[in-house]
Amino acid sequence: MLRRQFLNVLGLSVGTGLLAPASILGATSVLDVNNDTIKPGDWKALRNLFPLTRDYIQLSTFLLASHPKPVSDAIEKHRRGFDENPSDYWHHHFQTIDAHISKVAAQYMGGKAENVALTDSTTMGLGLIYSGLKLQQGDEILQTVHDHYSTDMSLAFRAKRTGAKVRRIALYEDPAQVSVSDVQKRLRAAINPETRVVAATWVHSSTGVKLPIRAMADTIKELNKKRKAKQQILFCVDGVHGFGIENQDVSQLGCDFFVAGTHKWIFGPRGTGVVWGNDRAWEQSEPVIPSFSASYEVWLGGMTQDQVPLGEHMSPGGFHSFEHRWALPEAFNLHLQLGKDKVQARIHQLNQQTKQGLAKMPHVTLYTPANSELSSGLVCFDVKGMKAETVVEMMHKKGIIMSSTPYRQSFARFAPSLLNNEQEIELALAEISALG
Repeated sequence: MLRRQFLNVLGLSVGTGLLAPASILGATSVLDVNNDTIKPGDWKALRNLFPLTRDYIQLSTFLLASHPKPVSDAIEKHRRGFDENPSDYWHHHFQTIDAHISKVAAQYMGGKAENVALTDSTTMGLGLIYSGLKLQQGDEILQTVHDHYSTDMSLAFRAKRTGAKVRRIALYEDPAQVSVSDVQKRLRAAINPETRVVAATWVHSSTGVKLPIRAMADTIKELNKKRKAKQQILFCVDGVHGFGIENQDVSQLGCDFFVAGTHKWIFGPRGTGVVWGNDRAWEQSEPVIPSFSASYEVWLGGMTQDQVPLGEHMSPGGFHSFEHRWALPEAFNLHLQLGKDKVQARIHQLNQQTKQGLAKMPHVTLYTPANSELSSGLVCFDVKGMKAETVVEMMHKKGIIMSSTPYRQSFARFAPSLLNNEQEIELALAEISALG
């Protein structure tokens, strides 16, 4: 609802004096938050922005990020504003702030701001796009066996409601030996006339494989040339474990939908995420949850739907943890200050150090490809004679926090990030070597 309409409902007038002074509202606006400036590629200064304990070597920060100072400061400013005067604070911001967040997101990820929808997580984003796709009985969704639970279940739920079919394929057998040509060959062979959607994951949290999304998109594009508009395939990507690592404009990646949580590699506030879709993709999708954007004004009769940005129309409405969502621009700005190219180079440098060290150990089987073009962020491996969970537990006792992959076949997993350094990697490798 518009601010004046809301006040009228309460029986207040704009000049009653019951509103918080504009100086208070303005002082806590996200637009006024000043980032702690940081030089490009200054990893030590970056680490100092985090309250993350130094009692452990942290090799699992991709799971749920600690908040860096610019993000936590922004959250606190918004929290204080809400606690002091929640109604006024919300009405002072809600009509413009989502558009501002989408604009900053687009500055980081590429594409148009109006094509960005805001969510609470990767899982919510996947559920929204797959639930909203205009599918009919008999249409086929082609996904891979490498996808996460959230993709699997979102597609299964959608298929059950629509009568669409889901078929799963393997894009590789041995992750360490994956190749671009083999992925393209398997994808091309699997697509049939009923295929309307291809669902894939950019970086597999099960193996660390980074799929060649651009090459896959080119394969789908060639097949789409032979199809009528309504039969063309949509390419949907869970991109969370490449987002915040790869120096990539997602609008040039080749997919139609790109979904990611922003509380992992991006260091965004917990409970935030984004969906980017091109115009063609959004046109083939329906909203699942009513938006509290300008679409509300359409319902009130004050404007028409074509005046509402697509992303805002598709962003779920209702009341969220606004202090977290509204602090999201600080995370994008921090990464932009660091330099996307430098972020990518640094994480791949630490990844290569990790993979090369593990590959030398006779009691270790490395599953993640050695080639940086086909891997990103996550390094998955086995220690001979040990379950993945046992390796994790033993490393924890040594002061190293890592993880195991949450799949039927579980591997041990390191995730070197911007918060690590070369010495920490060497210490972690030494402890794995000592298990032999």
